[in-house]
Amino acid sequence: MHKSTTQEIKERFDNDVERFSNLDTGQVSTIDAEISLELITEAAKSIFPNAQDILDVGCGAGNYTLKMLTKLPNLNCTLVDLSEPMLTRAKERVSAQTNGEIKSLQGDIREIDFAGKTFDIILAGAVLHHLRDDADWESTFKKLYELLNEGGCLMISDLVLQDSNAVNDFIWQKYGDYLEGVGGADYRQKVFDYIEKEDSPRSVNYQLDLMKKVGFRKTEILHKNLCFAAFGGVK
Repeated sequence: MHKSTTQEIKERFDNDVERFSNLDTGQVSTIDAEISLELITEAAKSIFPNAQDILDVGCGAGNYTLKMLTKLPNLNCTLVDLSEPMLTRAKERVSAQTNGEIKSLQGDIREIDFAGKTFDIILAGAVLHHLRDDADWESTFKKLYELLNEGGCLMISDLVLQDSNAVNDFIWQKYGDYLEGVGGADYRQKVFDYIEKEDSPRSVNYQLDLMKKVGFRKTEILHKNLCFAAFGGVK
């Protein structure tokens, strides 16, 4: 199947700001979204308690940065998203919660030039599954590593695959049952069709191995439930 282009993904999010501004509506298809959000932000605080600068990759309406600010107030926040309407909403919401500097950058994380700017914490919530081939994954992880200060962390919450095909089939059957319980058989098929067209997730093991390959000293798995996981790496 032809995967969605970056432009197609951007246009979808341009038209869905209201839904993604609310965890109750924007993350219905995501198992344990609230738990993962809590865990990656609390872990980031534990790893870098004196953090001053954070980068939120694919920030959407700003939910991850807002949660981070409840742990570490008044951070300088750099928000990145393909969607300008999402960025506008995120900046509005984040501005009300921090006295720190807020910078919003509309575009693709793979192409943005940060002009030497570095960060203590990078958050990547439900975004990296849009990466495509191995080269794309590796170059993006390398870039995120290079954007971190020493001792900084990359914290990820995302859709994931399993390494074993047999286990993957079993897990996705269970996820389908979950979706059917939420919205019926039609909703299950809608979500599966959407994932098939737009997403290219990789396993937790793949991503942790890639972190180590590009230079991360330590990796951590914080939570996993079926095909969703929260994990990260420390530079």
